[in-house]
Order: sequence, then structure tokens, then C-alpha cells
Amino acid sequence: MPLAAAIFPAVLTAQQPVTRADAVAAAFARGARAAFGRADTIAALGAVGTARAFPNPTLSGSYSKDPPNYHALAELPLDLPWLRAPRIGAAEAARDAARHQFAFEQAAIRFDVDTTYTRSLATAMHARLSRRTANDADSLLRIAQLRREVGDVSELDVRLAAVNAGQLENAAADDSLAALGTLLSLQLQMGLPADTPSITLVDSLVVPDDSGASVGPGEWLPVAAAAARLRAAERNLSFTRASRFAPSVVFGVDKGDSGAADPNQLLPVIGFSLPFPLFNQSGGAVTQATAERDRALAELDLTRHETDAAVARSRRDLIAAQARVRRSAALVTSADRIAGMSLQAYGEGAVALANVLEAQRNAREILARYIDDLAATDAAARTLRWLTLRADQP
Repeated sequence: MPLAAAIFPAVLTAQQPVTRADAVAAAFARGARAAFGRADTIAALGAVGTARAFPNPTLSGSYSKDPPNYHALAELPLDLPWLRAPRIGAAEAARDAARHQFAFEQAAIRFDVDTTYTRSLATAMHARLSRRTANDADSLLRIAQLRREVGDVSELDVRLAAVNAGQLENAAADDSLAALGTLLSLQLQMGLPADTPSITLVDSLVVPDDSGASVGPGEWLPVAAAAARLRAAERNLSFTRASRFAPSVVFGVDKGDSGAADPNQLLPVIGFSLPFPLFNQSGGAVTQATAERDRALAELDLTRHETDAAVARSRRDLIAAQARVRRSAALVTSADRIAGMSLQAYGEGAVALANVLEAQRNAREILARYIDDLAATDAAARTLRWLTLRADQP
């Protein structure tokens, strides 16, 4: 009793009430995972800007003793369409992949926080159930002691009731510690200190109303991200092959020909340069880009199959969890009523102590199973909702 009383009221007297939406918003605002995703998305946007930029010209000046003495040349790389298009396409596809991945990471953060919130609600319900059953066991012990004093029961009933009360008190203390630990885990995900409880949970644990799966056109987010990475790899391969021949235009002026009629006359110079792949034909770069393309293709195929399997498994888990919670809900009221009636009957001397302990144990197990089924159904619905997010959703 002292340990549970020292732990559980600390959770109940916390100052800050928190809903699911509050917990998710705090995780987005303070969590490191969201910051990493935002940084990756901004970097991908910067890469698109870099790919769209035209190459800068190169200006060089020189002096020679032979006339003309002064030379000023500028070299401008030609950003031809077969170079520019695949470069920009690769960057835009990588940006789309980063956006889809960030959206899926946001959904994963929401899923993790929601799941921890659900576990915290379930462990708190377990703690309250354990405390109530421990109190019932204390009442049963007092009844046994009173009946022993009047000679209705033997010392065996009193000792049996004392052992039962001690076991349930230990279980209540363990459940209170579990509830506190889960609550502190939620605070850690929210970016709050996790040394002492500082929040209380406002939402309740109920059966989800719908299946949780999103419907509509568009690919699921993991598949869309993998498809975007494949498009980026294909465009990067095209750019690598085309960049072996990247011509440049050279133009400038010469000045200082002493043999000319006007030594200060500016003499125009124009030309072009074309790389000649004699020693380096970019074979290694093309091979590397081809391998990246093949890897992205295999990753897309694997992601599609894994996502389909995960969604199908989540649907089965949700259907099974909904069936279990319906069966458990039908047993809760009856089991609780039977436990109360058996306790009353024992106080009146109508049943033996063993019957009361058995009824209380059955009621406790059924209530605990119902709490677990509620949490499992909620988690299954949120898992399915997370896995079936579409790429065209906000």
C-alpha cells in the first residue's frame, strides 16, 4: 500500500493536462526526428535550385611578350537541353522523394506518440484495476477476520485471504510503476523532462469507430518515395552519360599589337572547346549510376511488396482485435457482477473463500484482457492508418 500510494497519486496530481493532439504537436515542435526531416527536405529544395542555375562564365587575363600583349578571355559552358533536363529532373525527383519520406516520417512520429499515449492509458487503467482489486482483497481479509472472531471460519481462511491480499498489493505496486514509466516515456517523446511526471492524460481509451485505412487515389507514401528515388536515379544516369560531351564557348579580346595601324585596337577572339574522352570515358561513373538505378528499382519492388504485406497484416490484426474486444466487452459486466455477488455471499456465509477468490481472479483477468484488447484495437487501427497514407494527401 505505501509504495503504490506514493507513486500513483504523483501521476494524478500532475499540473499539465495533455490530449493526443497536444502530445503530437509537442513531438513535432521539439522532437529531433522532425528536425532531421525538415533539414533533409530543405536540402533537397536547395539541390533543385542548384540544378536549375545556369553555369557561371570563367574570365581569365594574360600577358605575353609577343604581340598582341594583352589577352582577356571568357569561357561559358553551354547548358544544352540534353544536359540541363536530366540534371533538373534528377534533382526534382530527389526533392519529391525527400518530401514523401518526410511526410511518412511525420506520420511515423504521430504513430509512435499515439501508440505511447495508448500504452500510457492502458497501463494507467491496469494500475487503477490493480488498486481496486487490492482494496477488494483487503475488504475480503477484514471479512475473514471478523468471521473468525465469531467462529464461522477457521484460521486457514484468514491466512489464505492475507496471502491473496499481499499478492494483489504487490501487483498493484508493479502496475503503478509501469504506468509511471510509460507516462515518462511519453514525456520524453514530447521533448519534456522525463525524471518526474508533469502531465496528465485527457483522452480516453475507446474502440475506434472505423477501420482507420485511408481511401482514394495515389500511391502509399513509402512506395511513392521509392518511385521518386528510382526516377532520380534514372535521370542521374542520363545526365552522367550526356556529361561526357559538355562543350563550352570561348570569347574575348586581344590588345597591344605594335605592328598594327592602331596598337590599342581590340581584336576579337572567339572559339569553342569540346572535351575529348581519351583517357577518361566516364565508364566508372556510368557504371556507378547504373548500379544506383538498379538498386533503386529493386528497392521500389521490395518496398511495394513489403508495404502490401504490412497493410494486409494490419487489416487482419484489426479485424481480429475488433472481434476480441467485442467478446471481452460482453464478459466484463458479468464477471464484475459475479465477483461482487460472491464477496457478498461470503460475508453472509453462503459460499467458501475459495469460490470468492476464484470469482475475483476471473473478473480481474477478464477486465485486464479487455483493457489489453482495447489498446490492441486502437494500435491496430492507427497502424493501418499510418501504413495506408497516400502521397496526394496533405
